[in-house]
Amino acid sequence: MERTTCCVVGGGPAGMMLGLLLARAGIEVTVLEKHGDFLRDFRGDTVHPSTLRLLDELGLGERFARLPARKLRDMRMHIDDTTVVAGDLRHIPGRHKYIALVPQWDFLDLLAGEAATEPPFTLRMRTAATGLRRDGSGRITGVRYATDDGTSGEIAADLTVACDGRGSLVRAAAGLVPISYDVPIDVWQVRVPAPPDELKSDRVFMSVRDGQVAATMDRGDYYQTPYLIKKGTDGELRSHGIERFRERLGALLGWDPATMAEIRSWDDVKLLEVTMGRLPRWYTEGLLCIGDAAHTMSPVGGVGVNLAVQDAVAAARLLAEPLRRGRVDVRDLARVQKRRWLPMAVTQKQQLGEHEMLLRPALAGTLSGDRLPLPLRMLRRVPALRTVTGYLGGVGVRPEHAPAFARR
Repeated sequence: MERTTCCVVGGGPAGMMLGLLLARAGIEVTVLEKHGDFLRDFRGDTVHPSTLRLLDELGLGERFARLPARKLRDMRMHIDDTTVVAGDLRHIPGRHKYIALVPQWDFLDLLAGEAATEPPFTLRMRTAATGLRRDGSGRITGVRYATDDGTSGEIAADLTVACDGRGSLVRAAAGLVPISYDVPIDVWQVRVPAPPDELKSDRVFMSVRDGQVAATMDRGDYYQTPYLIKKGTDGELRSHGIERFRERLGALLGWDPATMAEIRSWDDVKLLEVTMGRLPRWYTEGLLCIGDAAHTMSPVGGVGVNLAVQDAVAAARLLAEPLRRGRVDVRDLARVQKRRWLPMAVTQKQQLGEHEMLLRPALAGTLSGDRLPLPLRMLRRVPALRTVTGYLGGVGVRPEHAPAFARR
């Protein structure tokens, strides 16, 4: 029987950060990642100021700064012909007054490479959790797994942590059922070659017009472009043909037909089916869920990655000592949920409010530049409020600091 002290299922931002921190605490930790690498398109690529500060505390700030990145300092919305600055990070406290747009695989490679220098850390790629081990009392005591070459086995662990995302297999196997919220959107993700230099910017632009909503994020040689659609309408909209989509998106963002022709087929348009919810209880005996496995976030604001990382930091700080003692009970796990509940709840409330105030009416064609909702009118009239929204979006409620045992 293979054995580890903590088995982390999922090698995303939460899983890799938790693995690194626990290894620096001297705790044997094994991270299981079902893929052979971290290369996935259209993952959360935003690294917010709270996470940038954390990387500094871990001694990784300079190495992160060498990764290919764009720096986003404000978020602007164009609603018809009216511009609203929804958030401004240029005056928030701290060294990092921007959001870094970095390919998630580069961020994960950095964490994995640093964790690999710690003797207690093991990363098992191409290894998927297939179920949970339990003892006679029902306590979870590890995982069953399968590799992509057909090998199967079991890993015993004092604690299993589910970091396997919004469709968490581990969460389901433990019988933990999330509460789901109604969301009005799904998202098409598409890459569009960068327009001429005079149109490029380090800002995120969100454009709303005639029942269409899209955002553009400058990634250097292309724009990452989320295009919002009404929930459940993917099949119907694709039936109209790719030519119609190219025409509508080009008209919305002011991009010429030659640029739009680079979207050659529906294969270039990836669907994100948006879900949003939370577990009432993030844990059971021997198991903790964090990140999207505990609370699935809307893509609004791109905060999911950073909340997941903050969850991992809190979990490492609160659970390192119980793991050293060799027994983590539900009271220890409850402390993690208690610590992270407020930031999660505040962020979800903000996102649900933006869905109803902005996105639902925008897709219905009833949001107009000359009749903005009150919060957007206030942002136009009171510039200081843009720094407040920039802080809430970039740093958030109750940001976590690196534990003393993990600092370098």
